Amino acid sequence: MRKIADSLSYPPRGMSREEAARYVGVGTTKFDEMVADKRMPKPRKIDGRVVWDRIALDAAFSDLPSEGGNMIDEILSRREKL
Repeated sequence: MRKIADSLSYPPRGMSREEAARYVGVGTTKFDEMVADKRMPKPRKIDGRVVWDRIALDAAFSDLPSEGGNMIDEILSRREKL
């Protein structure tokens, strides 16, 4: 049976712990620390599976301190003010 290629390219909305850590650019140990100290969001449960929401990761990443201005992060950080 021939597999049909998906013509869309998109990141998954739900990610495993390893994928979420890689997505924000850290190892799993550092990611666990960041979840514990609330710099990164807690996971969601889908039946017995634990997944992190990519959009929540984006929002948490935007809230991390930065050394310089980033227009995208500034726009995303305004979500709480609306």
